[in-house]
Amino acid sequence: MEKFGKSQPVKRLEDQRFLTGAGQYVDDIVPDGASVAFFLRSNVAHGRITAVDLDDARAMPGVALVVAAADLERAGVKMGLAGSTVKNRDGTQGAAPVRPILAQTHVRHVGESVVMIVADTMDHARDAAEVIDLDIDDLPVYVDLAIGGDAIHPEAPMNLAFDWALGDLDAVQTAIETAAHVVRVDVPDNRIICNAMEPRGCFAELTDGRLHVAVNGQGVWAPKEDIMHHFGLASDEVRVTNPDVGGGFGMKAMRYPETFCVAHAARVLNRPVRWMSDRTEAMLTDNAGRDLVTTATLAFDEDHRIVAYHVDTLANMGAYNSQFAQGIQTELFSKVLTGVYDMPAAAMQVQGVYTNTTPVDAYRGAGRPEAMFVLERAMDQAARDLGVDGFALRRKNFITPSQFPYTTATGVTYDVGEFSALLDVAMEGADVAGFDVRRMQSDGKLRGIGLSFYIESILGDPKETTRIVFENDHASIYVGTQSNGQGHETVYAQFLSDQTGIPVGHIRVVQGDSDLIPTGGGTGGSRSVTVQNTATLSTVDVIVKTFSAFLAKAEGVLVEDVQFDHERFRVGGSNLTPTMLEVADMIRLTEQVDLLDQSATITLDSRSFPNGAHIAEVEVDPETGVVEIVKYTVVDDFGNLINPMLVEGQVHGGVVQGLGQALTELVVYDEDGQLLTATFMDYAMPRADDMPMIDFSTRGTPSLYNPMGMKGCGEAGTVGALAAITNAMTDALWEVGVRDAHMPFTPHRVWQMLRDARAAA
Repeated sequence: MEKFGKSQPVKRLEDQRFLTGAGQYVDDIVPDGASVAFFLRSNVAHGRITAVDLDDARAMPGVALVVAAADLERAGVKMGLAGSTVKNRDGTQGAAPVRPILAQTHVRHVGESVVMIVADTMDHARDAAEVIDLDIDDLPVYVDLAIGGDAIHPEAPMNLAFDWALGDLDAVQTAIETAAHVVRVDVPDNRIICNAMEPRGCFAELTDGRLHVAVNGQGVWAPKEDIMHHFGLASDEVRVTNPDVGGGFGMKAMRYPETFCVAHAARVLNRPVRWMSDRTEAMLTDNAGRDLVTTATLAFDEDHRIVAYHVDTLANMGAYNSQFAQGIQTELFSKVLTGVYDMPAAAMQVQGVYTNTTPVDAYRGAGRPEAMFVLERAMDQAARDLGVDGFALRRKNFITPSQFPYTTATGVTYDVGEFSALLDVAMEGADVAGFDVRRMQSDGKLRGIGLSFYIESILGDPKETTRIVFENDHASIYVGTQSNGQGHETVYAQFLSDQTGIPVGHIRVVQGDSDLIPTGGGTGGSRSVTVQNTATLSTVDVIVKTFSAFLAKAEGVLVEDVQFDHERFRVGGSNLTPTMLEVADMIRLTEQVDLLDQSATITLDSRSFPNGAHIAEVEVDPETGVVEIVKYTVVDDFGNLINPMLVEGQVHGGVVQGLGQALTELVVYDEDGQLLTATFMDYAMPRADDMPMIDFSTRGTPSLYNPMGMKGCGEAGTVGALAAITNAMTDALWEVGVRDAHMPFTPHRVWQMLRDARAAA
């Protein structure tokens, strides 16, 4: 049997069923006889709805229900989807226009849901959609990231969603004006589509009068609360489940209109109703990622130490506030605004803009990749402007180990870090010293090297509960997070086995069911392992105390005479050494079976701060613009690790998503708001031959903010990748006169950059 122990690179337990096609995804477990939901969507980006005639559709064969916004309103469904707001600089709250479940009087982006058709088959539903008389009068369309024009929402004049700021702007401006050196750089961050392997989907049914909604999301409790809110239901009237989920990446963390429509249909028809997005539908409706442009200003003294940093951002919200959107490029961005550098003064200004495009929200990293991209691009440009080595400039400005705990200029306190030592490891692994020789031997190719040194702030709910129940010959661990493919079943079982000695084959991980799990914070912000396992540690402590007391009473000894060594209990004065499962068997023979069900809830006071260095080396063919990543090195500080293999897998996946944005992915709308990149023929997802082998290692400094010294790793790869590639491309193209190298570096775009540089020369 494979060894399971502390920090062992254990293979994922769940892979056997996933790779053999035995996964139970939402469309695999639809109840027999379920009707099919189909959504008629707007084909214009902005317009006023003047007519919706549903009579012919309702009379079509096989059609069970046709619903528009007015039908939901008559049924008492609350129409406005959740959307958080931030405070403006003047103290008012950011704009909060209603985002209706189905379009009411206006449509504001192509793909917005207008009508739901429920039928026996998809063909019947599509046929019914064809006969719906939907009239929309066109209104002006805004797709450019700019303030101005007629308001898309009356609540947002000039399409300004919010105007947010942080820090002492006057002090920062004064420091910049009096600095010895000032560097400014414009940093566009292109819009991308998540494209999870499994598109969004759900089904709903009534069971014993209760509404059950199964959705492939990132947790069950937030969706349950929203369903209760929209339908006016009590907690015991709603059950939400998450089955296996084929990728989430933040995009599945929030609620979408389809879930509520399907739930409404199931309640009206008293039969199961299902919906599964197709790929183009997903591209039109899934919340997009990134889409902002930032001007960064770095000020240095004569010794090239940073004295001030200012960030000014314009961020696209799309047509509506998505659930977390206003906070992504403001509050979350600010958590790591100053990165790993000792900055005495920093400030940021962000304005959010509504456009007639799909809403934008969290995508792997949610604000932290954007912040690190801007800062590391600015540091790279500063090194060029100052005429110094970029590695050395960063090292000179690092927060030193003696400065920890370190409170940044934006009020965030980092606990630990050894940035200079970590950079040494990364530079050796990337053979930075030998780069100049490799550049000279590039055989006509343009070669560049780029560094990105990142820090990330773990986010999400700091509170979590773990429940452990001993059942026959195994222990079930109930968790409040939700795996989207990260390997939670393995890491939670492995951690519990490490702490208790229970063989991992006798541990069952239970997740994704609001009936079985009393509370939970879901998955997002790289929170899962640090928060959930800290709760597990507390639950194990409760079990050890409870089982020790039981043994002490049974053997007639003091509780202090019973010890547990993470594998066996040892009772002083006897040769009794039962395992935890054996003690559970002993308890089962008594009337104290309630002792076999234990739980604990914890709240972390502070978050961990993973950090690391990404070094990319690229070659560019100047004739074709084709880019090859010839070497990619990552050294991360994730504190103490539970399973190094899973950590490496998470970093690989994150890096690939970052490189995808940097090399191939770009969302394009035309002037009428039509999405031109709505299929994989037009939207270039990264492929295996686009990706390098990734040289990965860790150098951990245990976090002081949780008892296991862990730091989250789920988003770190993406946080570091964007600037590493862009800085490497800038380095490669600089020698031939390209001064504005921006993502994505597709062959055509790179070829255009080279052509323009030659023309300018």
